[in-house]
Amino acid sequence: MKKIFLTVIIALLFQCGAYAITEDIAVKTFTNEKGLWGLKDTGGNVVVEPQYKKLIGLGASSYIVQKRGKFGLIDKGGKILVPIKYSHTSRLLGKYLRIGNGSKYALYNEKGEELLPMEYSTIDILFGGMFLTCKKYKYGLIDYKGRVILDNLFDDIYMPQSNIMRLKYLGQWYEIEQVKAETLKLPEDMKNIKTNKNYIVTKLAEHPAVAVGYSAVTFTDYLLKIFSSISPAHEQTIDNLMLLQGADAVSIYLKLSWLPKYPFVFAKNYFNAVKNPNNGPLSGIKTNLMNKAEEEE
Repeated sequence: MKKIFLTVIIALLFQCGAYAITEDIAVKTFTNEKGLWGLKDTGGNVVVEPQYKKLIGLGASSYIVQKRGKFGLIDKGGKILVPIKYSHTSRLLGKYLRIGNGSKYALYNEKGEELLPMEYSTIDILFGGMFLTCKKYKYGLIDYKGRVILDNLFDDIYMPQSNIMRLKYLGQWYEIEQVKAETLKLPEDMKNIKTNKNYIVTKLAEHPAVAVGYSAVTFTDYLLKIFSSISPAHEQTIDNLMLLQGADAVSIYLKLSWLPKYPFVFAKNYFNAVKNPNNGPLSGIKTNLMNKAEEEE
């Protein structure tokens, strides 16, 4: 019995040691004559055989990989953290993985921990350590640990300033401003935000924008909302073009082969960011028509 117990303890220690080595090992990408990517340690020893068409660093401990046209996530030792079976992927903030099939996406951190299940049409970055999520054309918010701040109940959410958020709910706009702060940080207890002295919550009255032909909070705010899609679209475009190159390296930028593709990929990403029945240019008209129909009934 003692021998069995000692054997189990040794095995567990060996496993823990191996895990620590995988976490701390310093590796670099390399490619073989077939153009497939793998990982070597600083001594030149092969840690991950060159078997991937693409190998992109995610944070400090993992890599996005592509094999046979499908994407997934591995750690430095080659262990699969997210199955290699998805058709689309991109990085957020360099350390979060947005991955999915078709129009559905999930979100993982660099350790392969699921922060959001594969139910969302968009997952984007906002100020204040938040992700903006969209599911069935309704928007919500989570923090960087995957904790829900606002459920997906809102027609639109955007930030005209880093300390101000505007939300559209049931056709009505609301504004949340954090006083004495440069960046908005929403409290965990959102139910009592109206009584929180650090925030000002305002109900905004909509009115027609001048010479435009649709309703908005103001014409300026509408333009801010439109242009707020530029930053996420730009980041996604750069990341998509980097993924086309195969490996995460400075040489990707020096090649400049991605420059001619930039405007076309950006236009596609920007269009995807703004097309939505609840926050597009015609959403105000739709809301007004719905309200008038309810009043007539």
